[in-house]
Amino acid sequence: MTFLQGAKRIANRPLQTLDNLGDQMSFYGRALLWTPRTLRRYMKEVLRLLAEVSFGSGSLAVIGGTVGVMVGLTLFTGVLVGLQGYSALNSIGTSAFTGFLTAFFNTREIAPLVAGLALSATVGAGFTAQLGAMRISEEIDALEVMGVPSLPYLVTTRIIAGFVAVIPLYVIGLLSSYLASRLVVIYIYNQSAGTYDHYFDLFLPPQDVLYSFIKVLLFSVLIILSHCYFGYRATGGPAGVGVAVGKAVRLSIVTVSVMNFFIGFAIWGTDVTVRIAG
Repeated sequence: MTFLQGAKRIANRPLQTLDNLGDQMSFYGRALLWTPRTLRRYMKEVLRLLAEVSFGSGSLAVIGGTVGVMVGLTLFTGVLVGLQGYSALNSIGTSAFTGFLTAFFNTREIAPLVAGLALSATVGAGFTAQLGAMRISEEIDALEVMGVPSLPYLVTTRIIAGFVAVIPLYVIGLLSSYLASRLVVIYIYNQSAGTYDHYFDLFLPPQDVLYSFIKVLLFSVLIILSHCYFGYRATGGPAGVGVAVGKAVRLSIVTVSVMNFFIGFAIWGTDVTVRIAG
């Protein structure tokens, strides 16, 4: 009997995976379709969440943590780009192009990826814990009983708030990476500021910065959707909330990494905005 039960569980696992995937896709679609009506009906809640994510008590802790993680990650990755970039280029006599590496890699790949990871680790995890606690304490069921649709009120409002809040966060992160690389190259390797700034400005087209922001905004939607899903579907009491947070963080990290490849390929894979010709 035990063998048969085990075989049945193994056989049902692919079906269960497909069922869970379908439930997630349905959840994501309904949450996004609620966006126009949420802006009309729950603007006060959106503003409250935006203030909470951006300033407030649970708010101040969340945003402070996000800014701290964002600055820390982008600052040290910027330092790494400056150190390794200058060393590699100097070995072939082209150290003057270090400004190009900073403008190219920080803008296109490093800063957007780091911003997505920081958002997942702070704001996203907080949303999962909030919704999970509401689910196990039956607050979500109470909203439905009172005639308040829980999906737009709890999920879509958070998507909108996170989408808006990530913009200033990313500005801080991108500028931190630029500043760190510049300081390393100029003050550690003694490259002239004029040379660095010349190649940095030359190889940083405005559309690359715009595309970089588009990547981060898409990341923010995907991250918050996945985190809200696992919080909304949390079961099993307080331990279940912890499990939901872990699942959400793992999924969002993988999603950001995979989507970073596809979005980058879609934007820069068939055309180039930077050309180096001798």
